[in-house]
Amino acid sequence: MLKKEETLHSKDARAAGETEQRLYCLDAWREASFYSDRERAALAWTEAITRISEGHAPDDVFDQARQHFSDEELSNLTIAIIAINGWNRLAIAFRAAAGEYQVGKAHAG
Repeated sequence: MLKKEETLHSKDARAAGETEQRLYCLDAWREASFYSDRERAALAWTEAITRISEGHAPDDVFDQARQHFSDEELSNLTIAIIAINGWNRLAIAFRAAAGEYQVGKAHAG
């Protein structure tokens, strides 16, 4: 897991104005007070889909997500989760070097 490396997503989030505090506390989102209920629902849904082999997508997590997202939003969120998980698996499988991404610059393979 890339705890010490800056990832593509954290670099893009910073470039879009996300705060260091919120990025650094993502692992503790349940305990942190500065994530909205909608963000918490998205984070819980993300964890459920990412770890789907551990417990499927629990009904309570799905119900919470449905309270905060329209059908279209939840579909788009789920597709984004699946895509990012897929890209991460490809990067791991092909030994992509972490931390090389630069915001706004395309990489040639």
